[in-house]
Amino acid sequence: MQKISDFILMVGARIMALIRYAGGIAILLAETLFWLPIAHIRRRHIFEQMSRIGVDSLPIVSLISLFTGMVLALQSAYQMQRISAEMYIASLVSLSMVRELGPVLTALIVAGRIGASITAEIGTMKVTEQIDALQTLATNPVRYLVVPRFLALIIMMPILTLYADVIGIFGGYLVGVYKLNISDAVYMKNTWSPLKYKDIYTGLIKSFFFGVITCIVACYEGMKTDGGAEGVGRATTSSVVMSFILIIASDCFFTALFYFVAKQ
Repeated sequence: MQKISDFILMVGARIMALIRYAGGIAILLAETLFWLPIAHIRRRHIFEQMSRIGVDSLPIVSLISLFTGMVLALQSAYQMQRISAEMYIASLVSLSMVRELGPVLTALIVAGRIGASITAEIGTMKVTEQIDALQTLATNPVRYLVVPRFLALIIMMPILTLYADVIGIFGGYLVGVYKLNISDAVYMKNTWSPLKYKDIYTGLIKSFFFGVITCIVACYEGMKTDGGAEGVGRATTSSVVMSFILIIASDCFFTALFYFVAKQ
């Protein structure tokens, strides 16, 4: 009986911790949306964050998207050549990149690179009592720290996603034309003809919400950091892991919503 009681207590404690975490995320999101239209933010702060998130992420996004498009074309060619359907490789690559791989890979890159940086930065401010100093000076930490990063992420994430889509499709083009000897005109036609506006805007909608998730989770983990340098490390790890989980879960939700529920 004692073991069963301990197990029930452990499960209850985990459930309560999850509820508190979800509540904290929701409260921070609500505060951010409250300050968003009324916060007086200097443009320089937003442009600095946009540069960190967007421009500085271009090299790694380029590499990962390019190789993803190339690998996708090579892997699909292995099966397509068996049924003499090489011409459909272009359609497979373009639809896969625009609908799923472009938004998700970009979000994971940004969450791992920028989300960790935001958590470490705000967490360091928390443990060194700089956030308390802001409150002492009558400066709201959400307005000063979260809102500029929130704006930068929801602006730059869709832009990075479009860029990743184009680079990934180009990687598939290189393999299809120069490795698989598919005609240039045929490959380009089969790349763009199956794409619809719905495929593009659903990917951008996903990336917008991925930006919201990355920012809110990273800032929340940073603001609740304690325990000195070790606590900053724990918060950074937790931020990246939780962002990854929520990004994949929300991607599943939006995919089901856009491509299955909407048809009914």
